[in-house]
Amino acid sequence: MRLLILIFLYLNLYSYELQKAKIYDKSKHNITNWYMSEKLDGIRAYWNGKEFISKNGNKIYAPFWFTKDFPAFELDGELWSKREDFENIQNIVLDETPTTKWNEITYNIFEVPNTDGNFNKRLEKIKLWLEKNPNKFIKIIPQKICKNESDLDNYLKELIAKKAEGIILKNPNLDYFTGRNENILKVKKFYDEEGLVIALNYSKEGKFKSLKLKLENGIIFNLGGGFSNMQKENPPKIGDIVTFKYYDLTKNNKPKFASFLRIRKKE
Repeated sequence: MRLLILIFLYLNLYSYELQKAKIYDKSKHNITNWYMSEKLDGIRAYWNGKEFISKNGNKIYAPFWFTKDFPAFELDGELWSKREDFENIQNIVLDETPTTKWNEITYNIFEVPNTDGNFNKRLEKIKLWLEKNPNKFIKIIPQKICKNESDLDNYLKELIAKKAEGIILKNPNLDYFTGRNENILKVKKFYDEEGLVIALNYSKEGKFKSLKLKLENGIIFNLGGGFSNMQKENPPKIGDIVTFKYYDLTKNNKPKFASFLRIRKKE
């Protein structure tokens, strides 16, 4: 009984829910005077005041010298290096034996969880802390006020031209919230998603055709696009998590024009 209680306490100690963005729909969302910022393609990391936790609740093994001067309060952000560098970031950050390559990484803050006040007030907490405790590994993602739809479009074009992933829109007037929410939205030229490989489909001749994926929302669909000849010869395995891109959803909420990007390392 005692063992069960300890397991229960351990799981609850490390269980938490993060903010998750929905997809922006201009026919549905009024984003005037919301904040917009670049969406970084790195590894999401929750700083609990002592260590990094991945979005799936697993420990991220950052070296001591990277985090030794971090604040004792919670932060949410992205471990990132530069644009178009995801594979390198993933290899550095998800290695259980951290190396000096962490020098390439910075922690880019977009939220201060469980802090009183609106978004500006919450960000003010880390800004004031950094003024007194400068840290080269901690950055705050710049936020811009979105004046209107045209302003959003222009900023997206500017970022895409720089090979950025997209934009995050956020209602700055609310207290801290968690979960997938209409008050935080992502805007991209294309969208990416992750799915669990539950089966592989082959032709009658035994050639690889597609992956059968199960998404977080329970949707199941076949992913057959975007594979190189080498990947077709050695496709992902059942149980792998893969990342794919798509451009829209069908009426049945299945990704349209989906294309394989990569196998996601377990976080």
